[in-house]
Amino acid sequence: MGTWSKPPNKSPWEKGKQPPDIDELLSNLQDKFKIGLPKKGGVILIIIIAIVIWFGTGIFIVDPEEQAVIKRFGEVTNVVGPGPHYHFPSPIETVQIAPVTEVRRLEIGFRTIQVGPPAKYRRVLKESLMLTGDENIIDVQFIVQYRISDLENYLYSLTNPDETVKSAAESAMREVIGDTTVTKALTVGKGIIEDTTARLLQQTMNSYDGGIKIENVKLQDVHPPDAVKEAFKDVVSAREDREKMINDAEGYRNNLVPKSRGEAAQIINNAKAYAKEKVLSAKS
Repeated sequence: MGTWSKPPNKSPWEKGKQPPDIDELLSNLQDKFKIGLPKKGGVILIIIIAIVIWFGTGIFIVDPEEQAVIKRFGEVTNVVGPGPHYHFPSPIETVQIAPVTEVRRLEIGFRTIQVGPPAKYRRVLKESLMLTGDENIIDVQFIVQYRISDLENYLYSLTNPDETVKSAAESAMREVIGDTTVTKALTVGKGIIEDTTARLLQQTMNSYDGGIKIENVKLQDVHPPDAVKEAFKDVVSAREDREKMINDAEGYRNNLVPKSRGEAAQIINNAKAYAKEKVLSAKS
């Protein structure tokens, strides 16, 4: 059995090795924690770059069909047209862009559920049923087309522009239909109804300062309620036949009367010429 011998009592720092310097160890440890942290000059550079990027966010471009409203701390300062522009970045200034040449379309009394072809529609009776001046109920479906004439007023004077125009258009149409007989509404009066409604609607929009220009009001369909539709068709057809007969008679009269007058004048002139000829013949 071998004998156990005690290991030599030697220092690990013999043979020229020196114990590590505590200050050096602490310095190395601090350097490790400082990795990735910029020095003072780097911080300033980052701040400058951030400021440049922030100012760059104020550049914006307005397309040819658009306008833009610039607001500073919530108050409108300018309205600009197409082209490149600049505003102080948020939160100092904000910009809102909207198309102003686009013609917007509202359907009243019906809704398009499928463009088609063939197109499919859904009636909205609470909007379309109206009372005429002679106390008949008719179903009126129409379209309103409008565009933005003043972007600032459009954006900030009206809470919901489409709903405002739709409600005002329905009210104007009811007023016009209420002054129109059912016969005119179903036949010859449609053009007058459209023009009068558009004029009343524009007056209402002007009173709201809504920045809206009404382009036109177009009747899509005007007819009696389904329950009495066939009876109304017969009445309208009879009225149209009567109007046609009256127009034909007036046309015949207008053609016949001038012709008869011309023939009468010719007879009179011939008689005068004959009488003059006889007188001259008798004298000779």
